Amino acid sequence: MQGIVKTFDIGDGRTISIETGRLAKQADGSVVVRMGDTMLLATVVARKEAGENVDFMPLSVEYREKYAAAGRFPGGFFKREARPSDYEVLISRLVDRALRPLFPDDFHAETQVLITLISSDENILPDSLAGLAASAALSVSDIPFHGPISEVRVARIDGKFIVNPPTKDIPNGDIDIIVAASMDNIMMVEGEMKEVSEADMVEALKFAHDAIKIQCRAQLELAEMVAKASPKREYSHETNDPELKVTLHKFAYDRIFEVASNPTSKQERTDAFKAIKADFIATLDPEEAKTKEFMISRYYHDIEKEAVRNVILDKRQRLDGRKLDEIRPIWCEVDYLPAVHGSAIFTRGETQSLTTVTLGSKLDEQMIDGVVIEEKINFILHYNFPPFSTGEVKRITSTGRREIGHGNLAMRALKPMIPGGEENPYTIRVVSDILESNGSSSMATVCAGTMALMDAGVKLKKPVSGIAMGLISDTKNNRFAVLSDILGDEDHLGDMDFKVTGTVDGITACQMDIKVDGLPHEVLAQALEQARRGRLHILGEMAKTITTPREDYKPFVPRIVKITIPKEFIGAVIGPGGKVIQEMQRETGSTIVIEEVGEFGIIDIVSNNKASIDAVRDKIKRIVAIPEIGTIYHGVVKNITTFGAFVEVLPGKDGLLHISEIDWKRLKDVESALKVGDEIDVKLIEIDSKTGKLKLSRKVLLPKPEPEIN
Repeated sequence: MQGIVKTFDIGDGRTISIETGRLAKQADGSVVVRMGDTMLLATVVARKEAGENVDFMPLSVEYREKYAAAGRFPGGFFKREARPSDYEVLISRLVDRALRPLFPDDFHAETQVLITLISSDENILPDSLAGLAASAALSVSDIPFHGPISEVRVARIDGKFIVNPPTKDIPNGDIDIIVAASMDNIMMVEGEMKEVSEADMVEALKFAHDAIKIQCRAQLELAEMVAKASPKREYSHETNDPELKVTLHKFAYDRIFEVASNPTSKQERTDAFKAIKADFIATLDPEEAKTKEFMISRYYHDIEKEAVRNVILDKRQRLDGRKLDEIRPIWCEVDYLPAVHGSAIFTRGETQSLTTVTLGSKLDEQMIDGVVIEEKINFILHYNFPPFSTGEVKRITSTGRREIGHGNLAMRALKPMIPGGEENPYTIRVVSDILESNGSSSMATVCAGTMALMDAGVKLKKPVSGIAMGLISDTKNNRFAVLSDILGDEDHLGDMDFKVTGTVDGITACQMDIKVDGLPHEVLAQALEQARRGRLHILGEMAKTITTPREDYKPFVPRIVKITIPKEFIGAVIGPGGKVIQEMQRETGSTIVIEEVGEFGIIDIVSNNKASIDAVRDKIKRIVAIPEIGTIYHGVVKNITTFGAFVEVLPGKDGLLHISEIDWKRLKDVESALKVGDEIDVKLIEIDSKTGKLKLSRKVLLPKPEPEIN
């Protein structure tokens, strides 16, 4: 069967193809997107009717990877794909955030987008193609959608911007971001940078948008080819009462505007808004109020949003009384938890993070065994968002997508500043527990994480802080208000959530979601500059608590000493069946980790006790030492024969001490001078050139007796 295929060039002779009409034809829309040998199958299905009393878009986006795509077996006992990995969750979030704002406001039918990696090219990452695949599936379906959109990865390598660069080249760049956009507007940005400027960030976004426009045009052309077979469906998912809406607006707007104009706490403001709604319901006939309760809630939300936004645009004043670029009060503390390796509290307004740092060895590294990514990670950051942080009661379940996404953003922000090599022998785990939340707890995590790492003694290159920027816009009248350090309400009712992290010298990570059409690049540039000033202010507040890492780790933190040995000695250090290394660990109480890297063996000796580390180091040095003629060794007698004794001079290396070399005087037998287990000093006097056998002498170390005079 022949499908409909659209192919386009993305530069450097590389192409992407979108095919529809061959696979998964019972879905409302399905496509296969291919770049190189990487192939994604995207399907979309929406119910014909919306559920009762649904006033939101019940969209689910799921990205999954098949191990067969890379010719591999899944790990684990059952040998099949199970719960999604963090990487799959993060890609699902990227696509969801780009698609969700583009469905009609009154379309409430449950919709499911599934994206599956069915073939994997090791040098082409699928995350940059997932958004294109999902949007193309929607474009060829009958589901209403104000797209198309697409996503691209942009990296700057050797000063040059590249779209969807080869996987092997990405680590060499100083910018690595994924951007989603429609033909007209940027919708979403997420990525990491190596202290780049705000101007460079804007240039990367412009470059990405130009590439996305090509992909959007290709989808429009593909949709045109199938339009006759799949016209957009008609739907009616809302029941409206225009008269009720007008009545509610007249009753509530001015009151909401008044509450929003007078700064109060989050809870007081919430209670005041609820009271206005309750007062209106009290004016209605009880039966009417009950019948139209859902409709009233929907209209009231829209009026509240309108009034709050107008307060900010008209008065240039925030809900808590701040100026547009003003940061909430900050207080910090380090070393709060006495028994942990590093800890910090960061509080900004009503957002608070208690963050801990734990230092471990290579045995604590996280092993990622995904379809696309296989690696060991020695810097881990986990983010927890318990319900009490917002004063709510909720069921505690497994880690949610939001927690994974926020933790990943904070990890990316801090990762470029984590030292490598000898400066950081540890595996590091950072855990942020959000104790209060009213606006950007992920950015509080970055700040608390920086201070906790310094409290732990990690030689952080530079402190990192983060800030969340918001936007209230009136595009019809060309009015904008860029907000620094946004509240939860400003995020919910606003048009942008733009999180920016960095040092004094540049940006290290960002995450942006835009919910409004027609956002000019100039507004983005203003938001970035305002974020830079806010970031520096926050760094200044953090510096009042801690400015540099501790000179040394805390006394109870395990010390790690690295030793490098030639690869051929790894087996000798481990010993037969692990006998040698296990004995060293048992005798010294230390942990020894060996890793083969190229032509060398890298050994980590982990212990709280310096004497234990020194003892292991001395033993290993003896094992890898090469015997030298003329060297004196303190050895142990291992075996006795009629012609001499075998003495272990180095671990695993014995030499023959002939009976004639034991003493200057003539011995009748070896046992008269030595027994097994004796420790004696011997000198290496010869190495057999053919066999490598060692010949030892004890008598040359003893005083030579004077000759007898007759």
